[in-house]
Amino acid sequence: MYIRVDGPNPRGELAPMKRRVSPDEQLMTALYTEHYAVLINFVSRYVSDRHKAEDVVQETLLRAWKHIDHLDPEPGRTRSYLLTIARNVVTNAWRAEQRRPRLVADENAVNSVPSADNVDQMVEGWLVAEALERLSPEHRAVIQAMYYEGQSVADAARKLSVPEGTVKSRAYYAVRALRTVFEEMGMLR
Repeated sequence: MYIRVDGPNPRGELAPMKRRVSPDEQLMTALYTEHYAVLINFVSRYVSDRHKAEDVVQETLLRAWKHIDHLDPEPGRTRSYLLTIARNVVTNAWRAEQRRPRLVADENAVNSVPSADNVDQMVEGWLVAEALERLSPEHRAVIQAMYYEGQSVADAARKLSVPEGTVKSRAYYAVRALRTVFEEMGMLR
């Protein structure tokens, strides 16, 4: 905010209007001016990127501001308190970085990762084959034609030499029988 200064300023320029500063803001300004260089040097030992180091220092000062009532006015204790906060911020940032997955650009490394095995698919296939074996030959033939070969009711009826209504009814009862078999095998609940 600016005000016009008449009197001592002959050109009538705008001068900044002073605002009231709280004691906490004064304390934080003092902390920043007194300890920023020490904090940035301390953090730079652990964080190689200058921008990340500045972020860590800003986070340190923010945490100190949030707990400003814990600050001891003695300079040595204040600095050690700030360094402790900085160490904790660096540690938390490092732990967070370790949890993040990393992208791998090396083609050989990507190709050397073992592929997921298909044991679950094989076991499910065996269980389904076992369940199909427990069905009557007529029900099994309809399931095979409609669900595995993807035939329509009309095509399945022509293939099996039965009316379409019979194919529909066998498909309905075959699915119900399969559900019962799966429940008996413990696959469904």
